[in-house]
Amino acid sequence: MTIHVVQAGETVGSIAESYGVSPARLAADNAVPPSGALAVGQTLVVRFPRQVHAVRRGETLASIAEAHGTTVRRLWQNNWPLGGETDLRPGENLVISYFDEPLGSAVFNGYAYPFIDSSLLDAELPFLTCLTPFTYGITADGDLLQLEDDALLSAARQRGTLPVMHLSTLTETDQFDTQRAALVLTDAAVQDRLVSQVQQTLRRRGYAGLDVDFEFLPGQLAAAYAAFLSRLRRLLNPQGFFLWAALAPKTSAQQRGLLYEGHDYAAVGAAVDGVLLMTYEWGYTAGPPMAVSPLPNVRAVLDYAVTEIPPSKILLGLSNYGYDWPLPFVQGVTRAPSISNQRAIELAIQHNVAIQYDETAQAPFFHYTDAGGTIHEVWFEDARSLSARLALIAEYGFLGAGIWNLMRPFPQLWQLLASLYDIRESVPFG
Repeated sequence: MTIHVVQAGETVGSIAESYGVSPARLAADNAVPPSGALAVGQTLVVRFPRQVHAVRRGETLASIAEAHGTTVRRLWQNNWPLGGETDLRPGENLVISYFDEPLGSAVFNGYAYPFIDSSLLDAELPFLTCLTPFTYGITADGDLLQLEDDALLSAARQRGTLPVMHLSTLTETDQFDTQRAALVLTDAAVQDRLVSQVQQTLRRRGYAGLDVDFEFLPGQLAAAYAAFLSRLRRLLNPQGFFLWAALAPKTSAQQRGLLYEGHDYAAVGAAVDGVLLMTYEWGYTAGPPMAVSPLPNVRAVLDYAVTEIPPSKILLGLSNYGYDWPLPFVQGVTRAPSISNQRAIELAIQHNVAIQYDETAQAPFFHYTDAGGTIHEVWFEDARSLSARLALIAEYGFLGAGIWNLMRPFPQLWQLLASLYDIRESVPFG
C-alpha cells in the first residue's frame, strides 16, 4: 500500500498507470466521482493485488473464499466495491490478497447512531471487530433509556462483527448529564436497578460487551465512578462480557476541568478490560479553526496514558470527520458545521483549491470562498493523517482503535485499516 498525493495535471488514469494498478479499482477504492475530478493535494490510497480471481458463472463469495483458503470477511476487506454484500457478476475481478505487510493485529471498534445509512454500515462492518450502537442513556429516575438497535445488531451479526452495548449519561435531549451520573454513582438502590437492567439488556440483545461513557464528572465522583466500573467488571466477566470505558484526553493526573477531573486514569484502567482515549475534538464546532486531532496533542495524551494504564488495554480514538469554519472566527459567535472527509475533498474540487498539509499537526486543510464572498477554513482527515495516527497503535502496543464515528463515508479509512493491520475478530478480556 502507498499513499499518493495528487499533483497538478494528474488524472486517475495517469496515476493508476504509474503504479501499474487498475484505474477503475483505484477510483472505486477512493470514492473518486464519475467525472474523475481530483483536487490538487488530495490523497489516494493505492493497493497492490497479489492474487486476483475472475468470477465465473455460478460462483458465490463463499465458494470463492473456500477455494482460496480465505474467508468471506477477508474478501469484503479486500474488495471495498462489494459494499459488504454478496452479489457477484461473472467476469468481475476479486482481489484475494494484496502485497501488504501489516504492522500487527488490532481490535477496531466503530460507533454508529441507529439512523446510519444501511448500505454504508454494510460496507464498513467487515473492517470492524466491534460495532457500538450509540447509545443507551439514563432517565431522570436512573433507569436505562432504551435504544432502537435492532437493525444495527442484525447487520453486525450478518458480517461477523461483535456488537457492544454503549451506556452513557446522555439524556432524552441528547445531552450528557452530570446529575444523572451522580444519581447512579451515589444512590445504591438506583445503581442496583440500573446494573440489573444493563445485564438483562446484554443477555437479551446478544451483546458481546459493555462500553461505559460517563462524561463531565466532578472530581469528587472519580472514586465512585471507578468503583462502579469495578463492580460491573466483577459481574460481567464471569458471564462472558468484556467491559470498556471512555476517557477524556488528559495529559496529567492533576488536569483541571469538569471534562477531566472525574476520570482517574489509573483507577479506571485497573477497573476495566479496555479504555477508549477520546483523542479528538481539539478543533471543534465552537472553537477556532485547527486540526481535529493534532498529532502532538494526541501524543501528549498517549504518553501520559501509558504511565497509568497498560498499553494492551488502550483503544486509540480516531476522528472520521472534519469542520468547515466561516471566517473571520469570532469566539462565542462562529459555529463550524461538522462535515465528512469526503465532503471536504468535494469542496476543494468544487472551488478549485489545493489541499495543503500541516506537517506539525499532521492534518490536511484548505481555504475557499463561497458564493456569498465568505472565506472558509476547512480541516479534516485524509490518508496521511489517518495513517500517522494508526501507526501509533503498533508503536505504543495498543489494543486497537475506536472510530468516532461511522456515519460519514470515507473509503480511504477502510483501505488503510485493511492494509496496515490484521483486523481481530475477537476481544481479549478478563
